[in-house]
Amino acid sequence: MAIHFLENKQQFILNTKKTTYAFQVLRNRYLCHLYYGKKKKDILPYQEQVLNFAPYRPEFNDAISPDFFAQECSFFGSGDFRAAALRLCGSDGTGVTDFVYDSYRIFYGRRELDGLPSARVDENTETLEITLYDPVTNCRLLLYYTVFESEDMISRYMMLENNGRSKVEIEKCMSLTLDLDRSDLDMISLYGQHCFECKYQRVPLHHGIQSVFSRRGASSHQYNPFMALCTHKATETSGEVYGFNFVYSGSFLNEIEVDQLNRSRVLMGLGNECFSYILEPGECFTSPEAIMTYSASGFGQMTRNFHKFIRAHILPPAALEPHPVVLNTWEACYFDIDEKLLLSFADESKKIGIDMLVMDDGWFGGRNNDCAGLGDWFENRQKFPNGLYSFVKKIKARGVKFGIWIEPEMVNPDSDLYRTHPEWCLHVEKRIPSLSRNQLVLDMSNNDVIDYLISIFDRTFNGVDIDYFKWDMNRHLCDVGSIMLSSERQGEVAFRYMKGVYRLLNWFIQRFPNALIETCSGGGGRYDLGMMCYGFQIWTSDRTNPYYRTFIQSSCLMAYPATTMSCHVSKPKEGGKSLDYRYKVAVGGMLGYELNILEMSNEVKSEIAKQISEYKQFEHLIRLGDYYNLVSPVNHDYSAYYYVSEDQDEILLTLIEKADCKPGKTKLLNIKAALPNATYTDVFTGKQYMGADLQRNFKLLLSGEKCSAQLLYLKNITGR
Repeated sequence: MAIHFLENKQQFILNTKKTTYAFQVLRNRYLCHLYYGKKKKDILPYQEQVLNFAPYRPEFNDAISPDFFAQECSFFGSGDFRAAALRLCGSDGTGVTDFVYDSYRIFYGRRELDGLPSARVDENTETLEITLYDPVTNCRLLLYYTVFESEDMISRYMMLENNGRSKVEIEKCMSLTLDLDRSDLDMISLYGQHCFECKYQRVPLHHGIQSVFSRRGASSHQYNPFMALCTHKATETSGEVYGFNFVYSGSFLNEIEVDQLNRSRVLMGLGNECFSYILEPGECFTSPEAIMTYSASGFGQMTRNFHKFIRAHILPPAALEPHPVVLNTWEACYFDIDEKLLLSFADESKKIGIDMLVMDDGWFGGRNNDCAGLGDWFENRQKFPNGLYSFVKKIKARGVKFGIWIEPEMVNPDSDLYRTHPEWCLHVEKRIPSLSRNQLVLDMSNNDVIDYLISIFDRTFNGVDIDYFKWDMNRHLCDVGSIMLSSERQGEVAFRYMKGVYRLLNWFIQRFPNALIETCSGGGGRYDLGMMCYGFQIWTSDRTNPYYRTFIQSSCLMAYPATTMSCHVSKPKEGGKSLDYRYKVAVGGMLGYELNILEMSNEVKSEIAKQISEYKQFEHLIRLGDYYNLVSPVNHDYSAYYYVSEDQDEILLTLIEKADCKPGKTKLLNIKAALPNATYTDVFTGKQYMGADLQRNFKLLLSGEKCSAQLLYLKNITGR
């Protein structure tokens, strides 16, 4: 078993393949964190200590205070002055709670999260349930630790039950607390903006609180929910690294507090600014899931832990199958589409090996620009005179699959839907709601809105053979208010909004079980584990320029596997080196194209056909292989990374030279995953390499050409 309770020591021990997590029941009351790190057998118990100005209970001596021992879940107002994981306001109005340990249970599987995405379990998954209670509010708090042993991953979430006679209000909720007895660490986060997502940032911890957050109603382009802590000298291959992520797509808060004793408290959850929730007697609340992993051998191992876990337990099973190479119409046509044009696109797509044509914005309602039509999800009969069913049937007859763009969460004021139901938008009474991209946000916390969307999509897509939905979301949430909730419950709207989105996504999956979903939010505005539970990949960024994509993709790969990254070749000015460079950057993830195929020369079409044929030889490595980052574009004038198959017989190495790259040899690109006694042949050139040389003494020549790239596809030819 992965989870043990040592009764004589009152210790809970959670083991994964390479890590141990341990905490202790202290004085039959408190949950005291002991250890998280490299796997070990004997865990030392908590050593009591005295600290001035530290509150303690009368029945205990002053060596036991919530203010200075490491906690599993911290509560506001009961003696711990550090950042709280849970703040609960009862009938006394104070916000003070003091939950006491009651019991535990260990079981296979997990407790399902009400209406929220979560990691799938397998037959080996175990969960620890800890029950605590607060005698004043009569609330029960259940803490969950689900252990994914082979991926070195532990997930954390909680459920609160109001068993009292009065309502309570959750004012702050954090799914994960981790108190580390150290502060000699750097914090890694991914920040940015629209079209410049996932910029890498590494800063040392300092006393006080550092935070990463979103108040936007989406996980956001500005701050990704992923974060990591590492020792100051940690590299890809050495040093300690703690990695964290949140299985949620709305506003969030990650905060780290370094306290007076140089300890670091890590918290991840819904926070308190964009969230509150009232529980009436007999009601329950379940938090989203947070996950954590530990690596004793640098960032690379943390990254591979996340990748394996996400592939096995987060992404839909379809994400593990070959992904279609798509041609998306957006950058080719924008809103100017019709049946005749797209049938010509399908004809040309088939000739060059494109698997799927994706019809983007502009197919519905009065949608000829971004000022009108959102919410009117019926085909535009001027553009598609015989309807979607007839049109899609013609597309499929040409031998390509069909995908379609939707943006269910939004509405234009110039739409039939808004004119009929203006009250269905998020808004605050007596205030004029703000526009963004000429659109308002539908109140997805309102079940009437979800029911309407289900009915109109069911009617419009009934019988239409759709293979793929591109689900977009092109603005953030402000004026967050709902007519469906009382004034005291308006703090629940953003959370209920996300549960409404998840409900609609679940309906799409059940109603169209053979269709894939790619999620998007102006690119990477919801590049998170919550969306990944529904979509087989995510549109990584609206920035398709390969120079900038090199940085975006490199940072994304630190936390998310390549199979989640939708990477398109767009707008090549000509064939040759420009198209080659764009392609070799794009095959860092799942390949697609965004261009007007009708305007391309035969030379360019032929080159694209060769690219697609080549890509399909090694697509399985990108989708399923282990990822190793060799040279970061953040710190060097080139970048290098590789994917390797599980049996180590195949390796795909990519070298990308930036605009300021100088000619000469790279530094050592040690391919540690190569088999030392094997001989590898580059499929493209026929050149042979010894595995031992690849491991220890491998360099490539930099061309020094502005924005260029190289691919090496190595196969073991020595056999087993």
